[in-house]
Amino acid sequence: MSSTTPSWPSLYNPGLEILHIEHHAAVQPGGAYLYRADDIFRFTFYWTLIFYTPFFFACGLYAFFNYAIPPNRAHVPLRILRSRRSRLLSGEPSPTSPRSPLEAGNKNERRSRLTFGLLVFLTFLAVGLAGAVIGSAVLGFVVMGLYRAGDFNMSTWIPFLLAIIQVLVGLLSIWPSVIEII
Repeated sequence: MSSTTPSWPSLYNPGLEILHIEHHAAVQPGGAYLYRADDIFRFTFYWTLIFYTPFFFACGLYAFFNYAIPPNRAHVPLRILRSRRSRLLSGEPSPTSPRSPLEAGNKNERRSRLTFGLLVFLTFLAVGLAGAVIGSAVLGFVVMGLYRAGDFNMSTWIPFLLAIIQVLVGLLSIWPSVIEII
């Protein structure tokens, strides 16, 4: 067992571990291996940040622009405008709002749409970071336990693959929600 930790990312030619390995030592020359739990967590966390947070960043940016920039009135479908105009002319209150049609809601002067949009964006980033930390901790420590139980040497490629698996599972978990929306 080596006491030195390789520098991150320390990826090497994976062919060393896969091709022509019969009758060779478990630790290949030119390979980099992780033995300590905090190193395994750190490598997994860095790779997870690289692969996981861009999705949260993109979704947060999309939500920010949707919230900060209100929709243009020209894009409202004509049938909705006709139903609103007929309700306004008839004087009937809307079933979704008990206010009279001429009443305007109070505008919150202390907070703008931009502020709320920024809060939504920062929430997406915080949730992405929290998901990366929790996922890296769970996957890193579980796999470290499995490798120690089997007395294996963990390649620096394993945290890389764990991060990719975590991102793919996360993307697959939103698929049923997207199908329901479509």
